[in-house]
Amino acid sequence: MEQQSFSQVKQLVYAALGIALVFTCTVFVNIRLPIAANGGLIHLGNVPLFIIAILYGRRLGALAGGIGMALFDLVGGWFLWAPFTLVIVGLMGYTVGAISEKNQTLVSYVLALMAACLIKVIGYYGAEGIIYGNWLVPMTSIPGNIVQVGVASIIVLPIVVKLKKHATAFSLARGRK
Repeated sequence: MEQQSFSQVKQLVYAALGIALVFTCTVFVNIRLPIAANGGLIHLGNVPLFIIAILYGRRLGALAGGIGMALFDLVGGWFLWAPFTLVIVGLMGYTVGAISEKNQTLVSYVLALMAACLIKVIGYYGAEGIIYGNWLVPMTSIPGNIVQVGVASIIVLPIVVKLKKHATAFSLARGRK
C-alpha cells in the first residue's frame, strides 16, 4: 500500500510540474501575430507539453497541456478560449502520449506531433468559428497554428531522442548493479 501511495504522489508532482512548465513557457515566451482575427499567438508552451506527453504518457500529457494552457488563457485575458483550450490542448497531449506509449521510435514521435498539429488546427478552427460566428475568418489562424506546432516539434524531437537514449542507458546501468 505504501508503494502505491508513493506512486500516486509522484504522479501528482509530475502533473503539477508539467502544468507549471506549460503555463510558464506559454506566458513568458509568446508572440502575438497581427494576421489572425484574434491577434493569434505563437508560444513555446507546446515544447514542455510534447516532452511530457512523450516521456510520461497520455494522462500527464493531457493534464499538463490542457490545464497549463487553459490557465494561461484565464490569466492572459483570453477568457473565452479557456474551455476550448482545456479540451483541444488536453486532447493534443493525450494523443501524443497515446501514440508515443505504443511505439517509442522517432517515426512514432513525428506521427504523434503531426496528429497534435491536426487536432490543433481543426480544434481552434472550430473554436474560433463558434466564438466569432464566422467560418471564413478562422482560416487566418491556420498558418500560425502550424508554425507553432512545427517550431515546437523541431525543438522537441532532438531533446526527446537524447532523453530517451540517456534514460535507457541509465536503466541498463542500474540493472547491472
